[in-house]
Amino acid sequence: MNTKPDLGALFGAANQNSTFLGLDACIDLDALEAPIALIGAPCATPYKAVGAYCRNAPDALRQATQSLTANVERHDFDSGGPVFPEPRLRAVDCGNLPFDEADGAGNRAIIRNAVSRIVRRNAVPIVMGGDDSIPIPMIEALGETGRTYTILQIDAHIDWRETHMNERMGLSSTMRRASEMPHVERIIQVGARGIGSAATQDYLDAVEWGVSFVTAYDLHKKGVDPVLELIPDGSEIVICIDADALDSTMVPGVIARGPGGLTYYQAVDLIRGAAARGRIAAMDFVEFMPERDVDGIGALNFARLITTAMGIIARQKA
Repeated sequence: MNTKPDLGALFGAANQNSTFLGLDACIDLDALEAPIALIGAPCATPYKAVGAYCRNAPDALRQATQSLTANVERHDFDSGGPVFPEPRLRAVDCGNLPFDEADGAGNRAIIRNAVSRIVRRNAVPIVMGGDDSIPIPMIEALGETGRTYTILQIDAHIDWRETHMNERMGLSSTMRRASEMPHVERIIQVGARGIGSAATQDYLDAVEWGVSFVTAYDLHKKGVDPVLELIPDGSEIVICIDADALDSTMVPGVIARGPGGLTYYQAVDLIRGAAARGRIAAMDFVEFMPERDVDGIGALNFARLITTAMGIIARQKA
C-alpha cells in the first residue's frame, strides 16, 4: 500500500488552502492593512551556471504548513499562546512575485518595489526566497525610510565576495553590497562554519569594515548572549536567515550541507533576543532548495521557524 494517509485531515485541515498557514491572501499591497506581510520571491539575481535553483521554495514552504491551517489559533508553545495573539496582529500572505531568470535587474526592482510598498503600509515584510541574492533589494528598499539599520545575518557563509561569475549582485556578495548602503549602520554575522566561497581577504575586508563575527563554533560554545550584546538597545533590525545556517540534519534541503549548524531553538533565541533589543523591521528566509530535501523534513522545520518569527513580530507589534 503506497497511498500516504492525509495527516492534515486528522487535524481538520482543508486541502484547498494555498497560503502559508492558511493565512488570508493580500494581493494588492497598496490595500495592505495587516501588520506583517509574507511575500514569496522565487528569484533575484541568479548565476547563469545554476539559474533560479530555489524558485520552488516559497510554495514548498507554504505546502509544509498545510496540516496546521486548522490549528493556527491553537496554543503554540513556542509562542506562549496562539501565533497571533489578537486577530488584528494576524499576518497575511501576499503570494509570489513574478520573476525572469534572465533579468536580474528587473527582479531586483520588483522585490525592492514590493518591500517599499509593504513598509509604507507600516507592515513588517517577511520575504520568503528564493536564493540569497534576494536580501540585496530588500535591504536597499529600507533606505527610503530615513532610518539606519543593524543587520543580523544568520548564515553558514559570509557573502563578502566583490564579484562571482562576473556578477556583483549575486548570493556570494550579499553582505558586501549591504555594507555599501548608507542606511546600514552595523552588520553582525552569525553561524559561519566550514569552507565557503569567501577568500581570507574577503573576511579581512569585512572585519575592516566593522563586521562583528560570531562563528557557529563560538555560538555552540558560548550561547546566543554574546551575539545579542552586539545589538544596541533601540536598534532597527533586519534579520537575514539562510537555511544552510541551520543543522543539515534538520534542514537538508540546501546546497551546502555540513556539520555544526545551528539548532532550531538557537535560531529562535536569536530572533526573540533581537526583538527584545530593538525592533525587527524586516526579515528574509532564503536558500531553501526543496529538490534537495529529505521527506519534507527541511521544509517543515524552516516553515516552523518562519511561523515562530511571525509570532515574535506579532508580539512586537502588540
